[in-house]
Amino acid sequence: MFSSVAAHAGRLLAITTIAFWAASAAAAPVGPFAGFGGVWSGRGQIHLSDGRRENLQCRATYQVDAGGQAMQQVLRCASDSYKFELRSNVESQGDQISGNWSELTRSLGGRLSGQARRGRIEVRVQSDIFNAEVTLVSSGNRQTVPISSPGSQISGVAISLHRG
Repeated sequence: MFSSVAAHAGRLLAITTIAFWAASAAAAPVGPFAGFGGVWSGRGQIHLSDGRRENLQCRATYQVDAGGQAMQQVLRCASDSYKFELRSNVESQGDQISGNWSELTRSLGGRLSGQARRGRIEVRVQSDIFNAEVTLVSSGNRQTVPISSPGSQISGVAISLHRG
């Protein structure tokens, strides 16, 4: 009798575990922004047009919708003499993404467009007076964010972030 009860309890545990795993997997984001959600922090370096380079401390927050199809980003970085706060709202249509961006410390903003595939986002941000290429590459709890904007005060930024 005991072995029958134990076998029944074992089957019930296995069924419950499988059902829980299936429900968790179904709720996980599967869109191109899956894996970006959360708070990331790290260091980087800013390259200014006059040739100076400064070390940065950065923090990024990503809010991804339940399906992984839309994302809000806030990226704040500061050095001894420079800071920026980049915000963006993006949506995907397949691999193509589009949205808006703003840089709050300089009152800039505009549109962005590009591509997103699992773990990699490549966009061009544009406004009347500023253009840049931004890439986000996320793998596990590590992320790199290179930004290139030749011809502007900031010629480039290289950031390495970790989540946790």
